[in-house]
Amino acid sequence: MRVVIAEDSVLLREGLVRLLGDGGIETVAAVGDGPGLVEAVRAHRPDLAVVDVRMPPSHTDEGLRAALEARSVLPRLPVLVLSQYVEERYAAELIGRNAAAVGYLLKERVADVTEFLEAVRRVAGGGTVIDPEVVIQLLSRRGGHEPLDSLTARESEVLALMAEGRSNNAIAARLGISDGAVEKHISGIFGKLGLDPAPDDHRRVLAVLAYLRRV
Repeated sequence: MRVVIAEDSVLLREGLVRLLGDGGIETVAAVGDGPGLVEAVRAHRPDLAVVDVRMPPSHTDEGLRAALEARSVLPRLPVLVLSQYVEERYAAELIGRNAAAVGYLLKERVADVTEFLEAVRRVAGGGTVIDPEVVIQLLSRRGGHEPLDSLTARESEVLALMAEGRSNNAIAARLGISDGAVEKHISGIFGKLGLDPAPDDHRRVLAVLAYLRRV
């Protein structure tokens, strides 16, 4: 696997290079700003981009905007956002454009190297990994009478864990409930969001991204 890293902190950038290298993952470019990311993607055509949100010059949302631009250069580029912040507007656009090959993890919540490397491989392989806190913040920002507003607190918790790519068994273990209860909550989520069974649709991902496509 060949990775491009965009992170303005030199220490964290070099730390990521070392961590990925120890996991057998090659970093082909490590840059400190958005234009550098786009140029690196154009030059190396990597298997994955690991991107911070806030980078020079304004330290607001340059990383996410650069990730979107990089995906216009390489449309199928898997992107894993690794940040301290949930930047709602561009996060919604990045995630909502395609249900595959996208991740958004909060730095402060990445405490296990093995889980992080699993997330890297999952996104590079076309999967979706979204931190539950990101899901909660994105869901809570929407007002009005959206279908998502009808979810119970437990259904919202289940939805957040679904976004992590957790199986029903893993969700049950995390929440301390039965597998049957998880199935019931997921069925309720699908029903409230109007996601009927369809052979070509991944309802678990669509449930997480349903409102993002309306942003």
